[in-house]
Amino acid sequence: MSDIVYGRHPVRELLRSEAEVETLWVLDTPKTRTHLRDLLALAEQRGIPVRFVPRQRLDKLAQGNHQGVVARVAPFRYATVEDILARAAERHEPPFVVLLDHLEDVHNVGAIIRTAEAAGVHGILLPERRAAGITSTVYKTSAGAVQYLPIARVGNLYDAMQALKEAGLWWVGLDMDAPQTHTEAVLTGPLGVVIGAEGRGLSRRVREACDFLVRIPMRGRIQSLNASVAAGIVIYEVVRQRLAAT
Repeated sequence: MSDIVYGRHPVRELLRSEAEVETLWVLDTPKTRTHLRDLLALAEQRGIPVRFVPRQRLDKLAQGNHQGVVARVAPFRYATVEDILARAAERHEPPFVVLLDHLEDVHNVGAIIRTAEAAGVHGILLPERRAAGITSTVYKTSAGAVQYLPIARVGNLYDAMQALKEAGLWWVGLDMDAPQTHTEAVLTGPLGVVIGAEGRGLSRRVREACDFLVRIPMRGRIQSLNASVAAGIVIYEVVRQRLAAT
């Protein structure tokens, strides 16, 4: 079954990537045709059919603010763990992976994918069950980053973590009760960062598989952060430490 992607930036990145775009629907107004000239040119270059339709048609296709453009794309192709490790090897870098422990909010998942791609993470691991997958909202929230970052789904997070340990990765979990902060820990070398589910944190088995835990210092009355914000803080601390070590 095809996926629907909507919004100017996600669709633009979709057209720039190698994604199999089947159809492009565009709001049939002179203003929209002018504002979306670059998207229409990309679609023409790739031979993608473009249909100019009334707003009601786009409103039915999209689940949110479509900004005058909707694309139908072949189902998202998940990567494998081996693909992620291969990407690190191609870049001659120690593997850097982010694992999402049963996150269900598609906005959080999309935002984390966007941050991870921008930071040079080699891949994302998602569980196959009881978690958000790659949906049209994730496409939009990630600003198209899903097209550039390998994302793998695994049946058992604990087993996947153990297998990657054998490949040399160390796993760091984000936990508000951890004994050390994210800046006190050594976050260089082959590393996997684990982000727990909204409101629940790390699951028991995933916590057991972590080599160490870190926390983000909280100085105000609010003692927790949105999952995507917390992920961004730790991901970029890894980037900072890696850059400092070179």
